[in-house]
Amino acid sequence: MRAWIPVLLLGAACAAAIAAGHDGRRAGQMMLLALPVLLWLCWPIAGHAWQRLRAVVAFATIAGFLIDGALRAFLRHQYQAAPDSTLVLAAAANTSPRESIEYLSSQLPAMSAALVALLTTLALTGVAIRRATRMPMALPRPARLALVALLALCALAHLSKPWRRHHPLLFWPAWMQQVVDLRAVWGDQQVQRAQLMRNALAASPAVATQAPSTVMLVLGESVNRDNMSLYGYARPTTPQLIALSQEERARLLTLRHAWSTQATTVASLSGLFSFGERDEDDPAGDTQHLLALARSAGYKVWWVSNHDDVAVDQQHARLADTVEMINRQPGRSSGSLDGELLDEVEQALADPSPRKLVVVHLLGAHPHYRLRMPPGEHPFDAGGDAVDAAMTRDGRAAWVREFRQDYDAAIRYHDRIVADTLRMTRRHLPANGHAAWMFLSDHGQEVGHTLDHAGHSPATASGYRIPALLWRSDADFEATAHARPFRADWAGWTLADLMRLRWTGMRDERNVLHPHYAWEPPVLPVKDLVFER
Repeated sequence: MRAWIPVLLLGAACAAAIAAGHDGRRAGQMMLLALPVLLWLCWPIAGHAWQRLRAVVAFATIAGFLIDGALRAFLRHQYQAAPDSTLVLAAAANTSPRESIEYLSSQLPAMSAALVALLTTLALTGVAIRRATRMPMALPRPARLALVALLALCALAHLSKPWRRHHPLLFWPAWMQQVVDLRAVWGDQQVQRAQLMRNALAASPAVATQAPSTVMLVLGESVNRDNMSLYGYARPTTPQLIALSQEERARLLTLRHAWSTQATTVASLSGLFSFGERDEDDPAGDTQHLLALARSAGYKVWWVSNHDDVAVDQQHARLADTVEMINRQPGRSSGSLDGELLDEVEQALADPSPRKLVVVHLLGAHPHYRLRMPPGEHPFDAGGDAVDAAMTRDGRAAWVREFRQDYDAAIRYHDRIVADTLRMTRRHLPANGHAAWMFLSDHGQEVGHTLDHAGHSPATASGYRIPALLWRSDADFEATAHARPFRADWAGWTLADLMRLRWTGMRDERNVLHPHYAWEPPVLPVKDLVFER
């Protein structure tokens, strides 16, 4: 029994470090990644050279988990941020060696106790590994078979890339490369942003009225209009937007046939803000960017986001005058709720600037769906309704039906936030001026609509079917405008109309509100697509 004590202590130390740095399911995944080296210490090895090698590898691996947990716990405590969040990556990329030393010196009093505890734990780890190596275990055959079975389970964890990339010995070298890459990208993106501002100035943008103007663009994420009761869905997922459409009547326009031209966020936003003229990897060239034009014409621009995405931050957000990023947990496991950014939106709308453009980038219904709403707000979990019956009739798997329940609950929470942004825009209507509001999603989501799949879907129509809503304070929309097909990469022309913005190179035929609007179907990788539905 004494031979097991060092291994058990090492396992407890790893578990404590993992719990300090990771939450919930991720903590269990990390423990499976740490388990092989602990099991290896249990396996009898005769040769001294192999024992020494095992001790070195075991110490390096376990120390990696201990240091990883300490670093993550520090970042969470001090900044509520993950190490691969935009906040931390940007800070590291923007810090010189001298500044790093100065920062560590300033933090040393607060870190001293934790640092002593970490160094003590590392020293005890070395002692425990030595003891485990010097006290070989005699394992009977059943125990060896159990050990092999556990190692096989751990091997599956290592085969999963989303799990494996968080292993400390893989994560931190990749993190350092991300910092290096970000420094290189920054230099390139700064040049491109400067070019976009020059392009905007050359186009001589101007606002067609002297009156104050407040305009908001709300960008949803992964929202399929087929899951919105506003568009006829059977579950009551958008009660607040329906109430607003009845209240506002002709001033709130719901475009019934709205489409994204891309099935991913970065590509979609690149098209939207460049008026369909620029891909996400293209240099600025002579293209225009909506935010650069707005600023050049005298608008003060805000970017308020619940995303943590370096590409979106660098390509679009940094063109704004003011940037507020509330989410510091990158990836699908972020639990940051969209409602948490409403205070920042309120502050932007309350600013005394006569012309304001506020871009609000929501996390919407991005997978994981169950993290996109507050705990306990799962109104469709019971199933058994018309939607569930239709999915069962279509042969959808049980797990897909459960994902649909989560997705629809996320849409219902999202409905509340989107409706709040419109109400806030109305409330801040400038005196003797006008206000406008636009909402659309970057792309759609396939959640059992046409096949057993839940997630992004570039090969099905669900990956591109999005909602699009417009509101303005000073005029009704045409009665037939709702039936016009609409594409998100042309949305910039429509938003410019709401802003009363004009410049050299305007293309009114791409503005869905203009009398000369001329629809052109986008080329999408989906067969037999009907855009007027």
